[in-house]
Amino acid sequence: MTFKKIVAFLCFLAVYTANAQEKSSLKVNFESFTLSNGLKVILHTDHSDPVVAVALTAHVGSAREKEDRTGFAHLFEHLLFLESENLGKGGLDKMSARIGGSGANGSTSRDRTNFFQTVPKDALEKMIWAEADKLGYFINTVTEPVLAKEKQVVKNEKRQNYDNRPYGPTMYVIDKNLYPKNHPYNWQVIGSLEDLQNATLQDVKDFYNQWYVPNNVILTIAGDFDKEQAKQWVHKYFDEIPSGEEIKRQEKQLVNLKETKKLYYEDNFARLPELTMAWPSVYSYHEDSYALSILSEYLSSGKNAPLYKKLVEEKELTGSVRMYNYTSELAGELLLQIRAYNGKDLDSVAKAINETFAEFAKNGISDKDLKRIKAGQETSFYNSVSSVLGKGFQLAQYQIFANDPNFINKEMDKLLAVSKEDVMRVFNKYIKDQNYIATSFVPKGETQLALENSELAEIEEEKIVENAEEDFDASQQASYKRIPSSFDRTVEPPYAATPELSTPEVWKDFMPSGMQVYGITNDEVPLVKFEFQMDGGLLLENINKTGVSNLLAEVLGKGTATKTPQELEEAIALLGADIRINSGKTQISISGTTLAKNFEETIALVEEILLEPRWDEEEFKLAKQQVISQLEEEKANPNAIADLEFQKLIYGKRNILSKNPLGTKASVEAISLQNLKKYYKENLTPQRTKFLVVGALHKNLATDALKSLSANWPAKNVQLPKLPEPQLPQQSKVYFYDVPGAKQSVFRFGAPAMSAKNEDFYPAEVMNYRLGGGSFASQLTQQLREGKGYTYGIRSGFFGDEYVGPFMISTGVRTNITDDAAKLVQQILKDYSEDFNQHDLDVTKSYMIKSNMRKFETLDAKLNMLSEISNYNREYDYIKQREEIVNNLGILEVQDLAKKYINPKRMYYLIVGDAETQLEKLTNLGFGEPILINAEKK
Repeated sequence: MTFKKIVAFLCFLAVYTANAQEKSSLKVNFESFTLSNGLKVILHTDHSDPVVAVALTAHVGSAREKEDRTGFAHLFEHLLFLESENLGKGGLDKMSARIGGSGANGSTSRDRTNFFQTVPKDALEKMIWAEADKLGYFINTVTEPVLAKEKQVVKNEKRQNYDNRPYGPTMYVIDKNLYPKNHPYNWQVIGSLEDLQNATLQDVKDFYNQWYVPNNVILTIAGDFDKEQAKQWVHKYFDEIPSGEEIKRQEKQLVNLKETKKLYYEDNFARLPELTMAWPSVYSYHEDSYALSILSEYLSSGKNAPLYKKLVEEKELTGSVRMYNYTSELAGELLLQIRAYNGKDLDSVAKAINETFAEFAKNGISDKDLKRIKAGQETSFYNSVSSVLGKGFQLAQYQIFANDPNFINKEMDKLLAVSKEDVMRVFNKYIKDQNYIATSFVPKGETQLALENSELAEIEEEKIVENAEEDFDASQQASYKRIPSSFDRTVEPPYAATPELSTPEVWKDFMPSGMQVYGITNDEVPLVKFEFQMDGGLLLENINKTGVSNLLAEVLGKGTATKTPQELEEAIALLGADIRINSGKTQISISGTTLAKNFEETIALVEEILLEPRWDEEEFKLAKQQVISQLEEEKANPNAIADLEFQKLIYGKRNILSKNPLGTKASVEAISLQNLKKYYKENLTPQRTKFLVVGALHKNLATDALKSLSANWPAKNVQLPKLPEPQLPQQSKVYFYDVPGAKQSVFRFGAPAMSAKNEDFYPAEVMNYRLGGGSFASQLTQQLREGKGYTYGIRSGFFGDEYVGPFMISTGVRTNITDDAAKLVQQILKDYSEDFNQHDLDVTKSYMIKSNMRKFETLDAKLNMLSEISNYNREYDYIKQREEIVNNLGILEVQDLAKKYINPKRMYYLIVGDAETQLEKLTNLGFGEPILINAEKK
């Protein structure tokens, strides 16, 4: 996977502030040492949970590549999971399943590639052995068939994340024009389809041998382990791997644009015009990076932001503004992105931006705003260290980009030291009157919306060609001479002592109003996470006028009777808190995170939001505009289309759960503020509310903070409707939604199954692990991705809640094999119940039981646990009870569950793709002529 923002985010993970004048006293303890071969090792112990995160980070990303040979670093992110000499084919993924790991994964940026996983503590030696095999005993296993297959997987990833989605090529255009041709940031991390296809086996091996050497790699281990024992294992498995040639750090390469350049592109998937502006910025940890981060947040984030006030509220050009300082090792860019409302001219957007900048040049930033922005960083920091994997990421990040892991204890003070004058200085230096790159991505046929004097952007679009991909045999075994070792590396290390599963202690209480309260006290970090779950959402709406509860959620957080929207937002920010209001199909939720010391004040603000709505007419009007804009965007997003059309098939027209929670354009336009008030008055009640809280506070403090809300919130009896239960189709049918020119076909295959309260629900999830729930341990992934290279990812699962939900398979496959991929899925489903064997059962049981060690590590995980308990009447120790269920499952029980809930002859097969090239071939599935869903719109 390639994370476009990960570097920018990680740069500021470790920001801590109590107030702007104080020095940070927080210290993150770690130990580091270097092996004789140059491998850097960083150890951080955290004994709060019986898990360990292991990460191998190579100082190589797309910036180390050459023109016409791009995408190699990202390609190796994929290849390194497939096989190594001593783990064998698929070894790391197979081992991950057995040991209950989080799943081996990785990411690539411009400057580094990392490989990571969190595992139960008893598997640490196994992970160190596996990571050493990846570094020192891997490259011989890469053969022509392996390379050919993985090229297809990576190309599918590119189609899915860039080519088959609205605005996907934006950063390609930005980077091509912001950075000179000889600059290593001129191309994208994922590379080009042509370069990937042209890469030879020798090219690939040369790249690996140059960069994946111990003296260019960092090993981080964070979690519950014995440091001295870990050191012994690191020396045993890594010491004899030879170092490579000396690798020097790259010189910084900041960019200076000689002129402003404007480009436009007609986007096949876009329904709204989008303007992106990019100014040359600075590299990670540059002295100006901290002020630039604060500047971009001040200008764009929240209702007090100048750009928000101008573009959203005053000019009504867009529903949101996004700006951030994206830094990398060698250079950076300051990005501003506006997705305008339908039909809005982007020149009017640019004019409003320039007006905002001119006003900021006069007014600057206030002390209060500077303090508000810094205050939020304290909470962000504690969130970042709530998992051992997050800690490991940070330490490796600082080692690579700052050449000092202890920078984690230095950077905080640099951000705290930023002054108002610094913010104005960087504005004048990097934005005011400076040249920039601007892209206008507009819908087909609407080039008049692009910025004036824009040139056509050069983007190569892949053509859909049948039988264009090369054939390969992924099962072919590699033949090679093994790399010698001083001991037998083929022997997998044993487990250490098995840690005992200890579930968190749950407490429960009832408020006099009828509100249920569930909590878990955890003092690891001084944070509290909470959620009010109120029954309702879409469920309590009129089926002919949907979207009311979603608009209510949007409006509730926009001010109170005594606070303007801006004042409310500021009050929340000054507490270092965040409060979010969301509406879904069966609930409206108010959730948030706050410092433990500010919990009571944060809940007081929630009470004000909930009991004293402002009912602001302007905010209501703005919310309606934003929702209509969202609905317009969904019309051209293949994945959004697939989700909406699939739920229509599952639930049918008579069931309100078949509707889009956002509503329709017509229904949203017809909704009045009075409709929201009526829904609020009739449906929100403490009697149908659960309050969930986890973190550094005890039961009495939580309930004390709720007393005022409970006393002042009128209780009322609200009955939930009985819904028609969705039924299995009598026979399978293929449905097709046409998106002309789609580069992928999106699948949603499945049928109604059961609710989460059904006693079969968890056993069915266990059954599904080897089918499609276990990532690389699943048959769907192994056959469609690893065996054929058809897809980047595929999964299956059960999606019931209080109501019956579907069993669903979801994926995106390359367009020219749509029918072949669908037939393969159909065959896997047909064979699954009969083919499930003892080995499958053993792997499933091992994963399901051992992975329980990771169930409670973070506050979010604990909050999810409380949600399960409160919504589905689970016992407090339901995780332990599930171990007994798993242990008692036999092959016959699993096969019976598969036959009961997965019947390929009674399913909906929904495909969203290019009808012109793919529709007719789908009769080969044997379910008659496909039904073209949007035929009437053609």
